Amino acid sequence: MIPVFANGTGETSSVTLTLSEVHAEGYPTTLADYRFAELVAERTEGRVTIDVYSGGTLYGEETGSIEALQIGDLDFARVSASPVASYVPALNVIQLPYLYRDGDHMWEVLNGPIGQEMLEEIQASGSGLVGLCYYDAGARNFYTTKPVQSVADMAGLKIRLQNNAMMVEMVQLLGGNGVTGIGPNEVYSAISQGTIDGAENNWPTYESMGDYEAAPYFILDGHTRVPEILLASEAVIDKVSAEDWEIIKECAKETQEYEIEQWALREESSREKVVAAGVTVYEPTAEELQEFQDRMAPIYEEYGAGYEDMIEEIMNTGL
Repeated sequence: MIPVFANGTGETSSVTLTLSEVHAEGYPTTLADYRFAELVAERTEGRVTIDVYSGGTLYGEETGSIEALQIGDLDFARVSASPVASYVPALNVIQLPYLYRDGDHMWEVLNGPIGQEMLEEIQASGSGLVGLCYYDAGARNFYTTKPVQSVADMAGLKIRLQNNAMMVEMVQLLGGNGVTGIGPNEVYSAISQGTIDGAENNWPTYESMGDYEAAPYFILDGHTRVPEILLASEAVIDKVSAEDWEIIKECAKETQEYEIEQWALREESSREKVVAAGVTVYEPTAEELQEFQDRMAPIYEEYGAGYEDMIEEIMNTGL
C-alpha cells in the first residue's frame, strides 16, 4: 500500500483499501458498503479507493475479518456488534433481551452518549480496531408452527437459536427449550421434520430462507436488536493523510442513515411477501411485552452485573 502524502511536486499518490462483507450483493449493509466507498472516492478526489468484497469472498466469517483487521491485512469490515464485545464488554449490554421499546429507542441510544462512547472505546481498547459507525440489523423475533401471543404460549416449544448461552437462557426463562447446533440453512427442514417448533430471526432472513413456509406464525416480540458495526483497521491511519482519515470517518457516519433506510425498505418488502403468503403476524401489547421482559431478570443480573446504571439510563432514554 502507498501512503497518500504530497510529494515534492505537490502532487498526491493514491491508495486502494479493501472492505470485507459477508452478506450478499443487494443486502442493506452491502449497499451501504458501496455507498461508503463511493463517498470516500468522491470526497478524497480519488486519493482513496475502497474495493468492496461481498458475499464472504475475502473472509467467510466475521471473526476472521476482525483478526485480519487487527494485523493490518484488511482495511475495513462490516461485522455484528457481538464479536466486538470481546474487546469492549459494555457492548454486551446493548444486546440484552427486551432492552429496547422499539427501533427508534435503540437509535436514540446508539446515536447518544452511550453508543458513541462505545464506538470510541473500540479504538481505546488497544485491539487495533476503530469503530466508525453503526448499521441496522433489525429486530429478532420468534416464528413458530403454532400461534404464540404470550409467555404462556412459549411453554415447551423447541426453538432453534444461535450458539449463544444468553439466548438459550432467554428461551428457558420463557418456558421453552433453546436448541443450538442447527445451521441457518437447516432450519426449514428441522421445522418441517418436527425436530424444532420454530426459530428466531429478522424479517429478511425469515423470508429469504423460506422458513415462513414451515413456521407461519410470527410474533413481533423484538427480543434482541443487535446492531452491526463498520470497523476500520488502525493501520489505515498510517496509509492515508490526516485529512483523508477525517474524510473517511465522516463518510462512514453519513452512510449510517443510508443503511437504516435500506434496511427499512428490505424489511418492509420481506414482510409484505410473507404476509401475502398467509403468515399470521402478531403484535403484542405493551403489557404482554412487559411479561416477556419481566422473565429476563436473572439474565440482567448475570450479564448486566456492573452495568446497572447504564442499563437504567438506556431504558429511560427517550422517556
